[in-house]
Amino acid sequence: MNTADHEKGLTAFKKKDYETALKEFKYLAKAGNAVGQNGLGRLYFDGWGVSQNYKTAVKWYKLAAEQGDADAQCNLGHLYRMGKGVRLNYKAALKWYKLAAIQRHARAQAVLGYMHQLGKGITQNYKTALKWYKLAAEQGNHNAQCRLGTMYSVGKGVPQNYKIAAQWYELAAQQGYEIAQRKLGIMYGNGQGVSQDDKVAFNWYKQAARQGDAQAQFYLAKMYAEGHGVFRSYIRAHMWSAFAAKQNFKQAEEFLKQIRVKMTPAQVEKAEVLARECEAKNYKG
Repeated sequence: MNTADHEKGLTAFKKKDYETALKEFKYLAKAGNAVGQNGLGRLYFDGWGVSQNYKTAVKWYKLAAEQGDADAQCNLGHLYRMGKGVRLNYKAALKWYKLAAIQRHARAQAVLGYMHQLGKGITQNYKTALKWYKLAAEQGNHNAQCRLGTMYSVGKGVPQNYKIAAQWYELAAQQGYEIAQRKLGIMYGNGQGVSQDDKVAFNWYKQAARQGDAQAQFYLAKMYAEGHGVFRSYIRAHMWSAFAAKQNFKQAEEFLKQIRVKMTPAQVEKAEVLARECEAKNYKG
């Protein structure tokens, strides 16, 4: 069995041709191929091309993981951590994550850092968390980059350093990670580790807000209301705070009431029309 056999299933999977992917992965999996077993596990986990079945996903992930497939080891770790298809077991999750992490699997390294940071199944240890985050972040994992930024920002496991925090946030933000974009916006808004710049803060908030981040939508609304980094517009402030309030962001709910008091009925109506248009365009309006 050669690489071409793997590629056919993987290519079909990437194209979302799950019927073909299922056929190819089944053939490979039954022949004992780890890539096929992991792929089949993924299809059962997500319910793509088959009825969703976590227990069956566990079965195939485990067969691949026991052959040393890092992706399957990480996936199996997720199932133990979430308690899907198996009883929730942080120690088992840690075992599989670590096996994948020592193979330089970035996603496993990032989650391993997270579990050490929170003390899930292991004694809380910020320095160990930092180690795993760094290994994942240096491979470009945006979750690890963002979490590393937060550790430097608050001084957990390392001396507080806003400049380094901003650098890690920016690496994750440039990859389109909305949480990092919002946090970088905060850094620019407060002048922490970077030169204070409301316009740059506004642009990062906007990128995160367009991806549906409620907190960024609220911050964007405030900037429109106060005219910081952008022209003052109660109409757009109303629109963005309404989006955040719709996601039950409490501060936005209160802010929306305050904004409405300052607006005419015609302006409120315009804001609501604009919101519907923006939502139809997936926040790109």
